Amino acid sequence: MMPTLDRARFKLSGLIFSALIASLALLVPHAPAKAGDVPTFAVDPSWPKQLPNNWIIGQVGGITVDWQGHIWVIHRPRSLTEGEKAASLTPPRAKCCVPAPPVLEFDADGNLLRSWGGPGDGYQWVGREHGIEVDPRGFVWIGGNADDDSEILKFTLDGKYLGQIGKIAPRSNSNDTTQLGKPASIAIDKDDNELYVADGYGNRRVIVFDATTLAYKRHWGGYGNRPNDDKQPPYDPSAAPQHQFGNPVHCIKLANDGLVYVCDRSQDRIQVFKKDGTFVKEFFYEKKTLGDGAVFDLALWPDSKQTYLLNADGANNEIRVIQRDDGKVVGTFGHSGRNAGQLALLHVMAVDQKGNVYTGEVEGKRLQKFKLTSDALK
Repeated sequence: MMPTLDRARFKLSGLIFSALIASLALLVPHAPAKAGDVPTFAVDPSWPKQLPNNWIIGQVGGITVDWQGHIWVIHRPRSLTEGEKAASLTPPRAKCCVPAPPVLEFDADGNLLRSWGGPGDGYQWVGREHGIEVDPRGFVWIGGNADDDSEILKFTLDGKYLGQIGKIAPRSNSNDTTQLGKPASIAIDKDDNELYVADGYGNRRVIVFDATTLAYKRHWGGYGNRPNDDKQPPYDPSAAPQHQFGNPVHCIKLANDGLVYVCDRSQDRIQVFKKDGTFVKEFFYEKKTLGDGAVFDLALWPDSKQTYLLNADGANNEIRVIQRDDGKVVGTFGHSGRNAGQLALLHVMAVDQKGNVYTGEVEGKRLQKFKLTSDALK
């Protein structure tokens, strides 16, 4: 048996050793997160490839990536100036160009795969194209934000008309369950077979429909409140937040964990809900941004946890990388301008499963691809 004095010395030596290790630990900083964990990007100036048929695109009203990794775009042919569409005039004024059809499908290399859209038999085309979504069952959903655009149209991948919600007519109010109000964005919940609409430039709500029968399911406004159309004071970044959405309610995205993300654009905020409309939390960005606002569009990062949100800010012409759990900004890219990689009224954005970002501009009338350059998906 160890003598009492030896046991005491052994215990003291152990305490001194433990204290020394603890002191050394304080001197060693915690390992920072790897730089590669945060998405970073570089523009791909070769995307997309030149369009066929002497075509040119106008303002980009929507962009999405389907389950195949194809990029779908809806643009506004009627936004082109006479100089831009000079070859289509009678008589032609120049060699270039002719407006492209409003719906375009590209592959990841920038090749045009399909094109269609515009007025047709059995339906009224929207007055100003805004919003496109493609669900995994092979349907294309389209909205618009002209004064009488109170509908969502449903097509096949080849552009065959299948049905609609609402009709071309003046909007009524934010609690009308049969008409929309210049809807801005669409999201598909494939598990519950539901269609979510950010509604919109006229109404102040999220509204949900059955994606097969097109029957109304539910709707809500800011903070999950019943929406109203009462006149709101101009956005004031120093004032308490408004209890209703502003206009436009510009985007809607569904995460795999069931959270619903909504762009309240003019009030510089993202509001987060459960699928039943229960309010969860909100994040504000660049709160001093007035006018068009700072929160135009969102995309969910394609890792298993959907760790990040990408936020397109059309007023400041940048994309911010946000931690989805707490809303912290961990990176930004983009700048106002017309060179490759710069942005001229960034409007909409999508991301593919490889982490590449696709953007559409209003003022720039342009599509761009930003390739992932970090190890954020490894």
